[in-house]
Amino acid sequence: MADKEKVILAYSGGLDTTAIIPWLKENYNYDVVCVCVDCGQEEELDGLEERAKSCGASKLYIEDVTDEFADDYIVPCVQAHAVYENQYLLGTSMARPLIAKKLVEIARKENAVAICHGATGKGNDQIRFELGIKALAPDLKIIAAWRDPKWTMDSRESEIEYCKAHGINLPFSADSSYSRDRNLWHISHEGLELEDPAEEPNYKHLLVLGVSPENAPDEGEYVTIDFEKGVPTAVNGEKMKVSDIIRTLNKLGGKHGVGIIDIVENRVVGMKSRGIYETPGGTILYAAHEQLEELILDRECMREKKRISDELAQLVYEGKWFTPLREALCAFVSTTQQYVTGQVKFKLYKGNIIKAGETSPYSLYSESLASFTTGDLYDHHDAQGFITLFGLSTKVRAMKMQAAESNKNN
Repeated sequence: MADKEKVILAYSGGLDTTAIIPWLKENYNYDVVCVCVDCGQEEELDGLEERAKSCGASKLYIEDVTDEFADDYIVPCVQAHAVYENQYLLGTSMARPLIAKKLVEIARKENAVAICHGATGKGNDQIRFELGIKALAPDLKIIAAWRDPKWTMDSRESEIEYCKAHGINLPFSADSSYSRDRNLWHISHEGLELEDPAEEPNYKHLLVLGVSPENAPDEGEYVTIDFEKGVPTAVNGEKMKVSDIIRTLNKLGGKHGVGIIDIVENRVVGMKSRGIYETPGGTILYAAHEQLEELILDRECMREKKRISDELAQLVYEGKWFTPLREALCAFVSTTQQYVTGQVKFKLYKGNIIKAGETSPYSLYSESLASFTTGDLYDHHDAQGFITLFGLSTKVRAMKMQAAESNKNN
C-alpha cells in the first residue's frame, strides 16, 4: 500500500486547529503533520505533541523562531517606523510571513503536497499566510479550512461536538471570550464588547501585558536604550539580544500603562474591525528609535523616509513581505541606519514616554548654529537672499494674479 500524501497543518493547539486534524484525515485522507511556530506567544506548549497525536496527527514540530522574528522582521519595521493607519505597530502582520516561511521549510522536509491553515475567511491572516506560501512555494496546494466547502462547522460548540464524535475529548469550553493573538511583540484583543465601537473596553478584564495608565505607579521611571546602526543593543546599560530587549521593555511598558491602543482599522478584505492592541515594549522601541533619528537624519532623508515607512507598513499589513518592493524599501531604510548610533533617555509615566535627552557621535545638531548668537557658519543677513529666492515662485504668482485681477477690472 502506497504511503499517504502529507499535509502540513499550521497548529496552535487551540480548538480550531485541533478540530482540523480529524477533518483533514476524513475529507482528504492526508497524513497530517502539525507545525507549531513559536514567535514568543508564551502559550503553554507542554502536552501539545500528545494532543496533536491523540487527534490523529502523525508528527508535531515545535519551531522556536523568536530570535529570527526579532532580528529579521521586527527590527526592519522599527528602523522604518512602519505604522499602519497611524497607530497599529504591525504585531500580527510581521509574524505571519515568518510562520509561512517555516511551514514551507517543513513541507519541503516532509515532501508534503499541501499546507493547511485555520484562519477565517473574514480576516487578514488568510491573505498573509497564503501570499507567503505562494511566494516561497507556488507548487504547494493551500487548504483554508474555514473557506473549504467540506467544512461545515460554524461555532465553537459545533467544533467541540465534531471532536467528541471522533472520540476526542478536549479541555475546551464553548464559553465566549476575547479572540486574541499573542507573540513576542504584542497581544491583540477582538470580540465581546469590542464588537460595538460605541462600547468602552473593559480594561480590567481585558489587559494581559500590563495595566491601564490610571492603575500605573504614581512614580515615573527613567530608562535608557542604546542603538548601533538602528539596532537596539542595551537597556539601562545592560547589553542583550533584541528579543530580550523587547521582553524587558514589555515589562517596563506594561508596568507603566504604555502602548495600549483602541482602533477601528481597515482590513485588507474591505471591512472595518475594532480591536485593542497592547504593544508596550514595541511602543517604547519605536519612540526611542525615532527620538535618536531626529538627531542624525538630515531633513530630506527624514521626509523621504516618512513616505517609505507608510508604504512599507501597507505592504507588511497586506502580507506582501516576500516581494521585490518590500526588499527595496527595506534596503533604502537600511541605508539610512548607517549612523543611527547613540543613546536615548526617557521617563515612563502613566502611559506616557517623556523624552529626557539623547546623544550620538553622529549628531547633526550644532549648539553654536542653533544658538541665537551669530557665528562663522551662519550670518543672519544671508537669510535675506535665501528667502528672496525660496519665495520667488510665491511672489511671482501673486504678482501675476494681481495683474490679471487689475486687467479684468479695467
